[in-house]
Amino acid sequence: MTWTLSNQLTVSRVLLIPLFAVAFYMPGKVGYLSAAALFAIAAATDWLDGYLARSRNEVTAFGRFLDPVADKLLVATALVLLVEADRAPALLAAIIIGREIVISALREWLAQVSSIVHVSQMGKWKTAAQMAAIVCLLLHITLLGINMHLIGLALLWVASLLTLWSAYEYLRDAWEGLIESSAPQAAGSESEADEAAP
Repeated sequence: MTWTLSNQLTVSRVLLIPLFAVAFYMPGKVGYLSAAALFAIAAATDWLDGYLARSRNEVTAFGRFLDPVADKLLVATALVLLVEADRAPALLAAIIIGREIVISALREWLAQVSSIVHVSQMGKWKTAAQMAAIVCLLLHITLLGINMHLIGLALLWVASLLTLWSAYEYLRDAWEGLIESSAPQAAGSESEADEAAP
């Protein structure tokens, strides 16, 4: 495995998750601010490691595997903790986490049939809204007269809607590949394959 700077940042994002979980349970404003800061730092590495990998031409198989895993672990952990603390609706968390499970399974399927579906702009907006919503919900306090919890809830609703729409776009673009890969082989091609077999 090539230990590139972008891969190091991705691994650091995974290592920040347990620290973030510990900070979440710290009491009062210290916990709110610490958890929000750690999550924001981890979320920033998501953009930075991708930028570095592309700009330095250091895209690796390990990075392509771990980067989305790290993102999903971070977001799922944050949403589960927020739901447990009654700071986020379970329905919205289920929509976001459920979408990630479905799309991850779809990507794995498409990888097996050599089909490629590119990330849409809607998906990028979804991620941005999702990260901003979670940071606000983690803060949970009023800053400069602004209720961060209410802002976070509004952004989480926006993120959930974008999540559903980006999932629709992904499925729409992948549908043709799914149908083609699921079609049974013609009888003639099967017999030809049998005849060609030693």
